[in-house]
Amino acid sequence: MSSQSPPVLPITNLQPTTTTTTTATASQPPLPPHALRAFLNNITESVRNGFSQRRPFTELIDRSAFSKPESISEATTRIRKNYAYFRINYLAAIFVILAFSLLTNPFSLLLLVGLLCSWLFLYLFRASDQPLVLFGRTFSDRETLGILIVLSVFVVFLTNVGSVIISALLVGVGIVCAHGAFRVPEDLFLDDVQENASTGFLSSFLGGAASNVVASAAPIVAAARA
Repeated sequence: MSSQSPPVLPITNLQPTTTTTTTATASQPPLPPHALRAFLNNITESVRNGFSQRRPFTELIDRSAFSKPESISEATTRIRKNYAYFRINYLAAIFVILAFSLLTNPFSLLLLVGLLCSWLFLYLFRASDQPLVLFGRTFSDRETLGILIVLSVFVVFLTNVGSVIISALLVGVGIVCAHGAFRVPEDLFLDDVQENASTGFLSSFLGGAASNVVASAAPIVAAARA
């Protein structure tokens, strides 16, 4: 009587490494598809809220309210009071002068836009699992940050961009100081702005909206860097 051998069961080779890798990849949060759009929307909304606090243009150019200051101390006092009241209008005027200067220098404008795009797409909104590869070489986050800093210094200080920006800011600040020195602030209602007179220029313009932009954009940037 012949004995029957037990059936041979098929052996399946498990691949735990592939499964683990696939699970880890799937569990990683993807980059938000509208991260840049949400960031720009937050900035636009904050700027809109800031401009809603501007003073009427008729008060800014009221000819009957202009007179020559008697002394430097009086001019300084006028500048301080007018800044507390017209800070939104003053910053808007500086931005207009800066924009006009950049538009009349298209090469500087292109360099500045290229620098901003480099920071946004190569560092802020680039996922950490996607390293920067240039000319066949992979750069780490620290190396990418160093390259962007060196590039920023080169663009701002070693090209025409820095001189255009500084010149525009000096012209804008000069116009603001001249208006503040010759505008008599006695007819302005300064009671509601005295408490904000000592705050920073940008924070005064946005009325705290800049902090909201940073707070709302932080999760987006953190998700992109995770």
